[in-house]
Amino acid sequence: MGKWFPRIYDTAMKPLERNRFKKVRKGLINKAGGRVLEIGSGSGVNFPYYTNKNIDQVDAVEPNPLMAERARNSIKLSTIPIQSYAAKAEKLPFEENTFDSVVATLVFCTIPDPMRAFDEIQRVSKAGATILLFEHVRMEQETLAKMQDALTPLWKKVCDGCHLNRDTLELLNQTQMDIKHVDYYYKGLFVTIEAINDK
Repeated sequence: MGKWFPRIYDTAMKPLERNRFKKVRKGLINKAGGRVLEIGSGSGVNFPYYTNKNIDQVDAVEPNPLMAERARNSIKLSTIPIQSYAAKAEKLPFEENTFDSVVATLVFCTIPDPMRAFDEIQRVSKAGATILLFEHVRMEQETLAKMQDALTPLWKKVCDGCHLNRDTLELLNQTQMDIKHVDYYYKGLFVTIEAINDK
């Protein structure tokens, strides 16, 4: 990835984060507890929301060193212990049955092998662990979905490999994780997903 993307990401996302995304992130993360794994923590945009007293610690994986560097200040300011790891979602550096909760927000679109990442999440999280996702997905409306398909090749080049048309919800349906609740935003472009590791 080019060095410019981590530098502009927070600025580009700020209008969305100030409004609805902030509320969505806070509501989702408030459902996490115990030892939490965050996949693709990026610049640490979620870290201020880890305030739930039921959270013991957060282990955050982020493969991009420039993004991880931008997260350092948020880690220092957090009231919850946060440890950052330079690791990919497809190869997590943790033992089996380690985590009580897993959080991933706006990251599965960029993971090269999302099914492998889901396998790893199942491996390192406990049976019954809470899986909390906030993602954009391929839209159900056919015309809009075809627009996503058409834009994705260019979008991937500009936005760090982001698949604008990836259907993360459908991929999750192919795992052993049990989807409990889904909320839709912006006509189905964004979803929050609550699931349980049913291994």
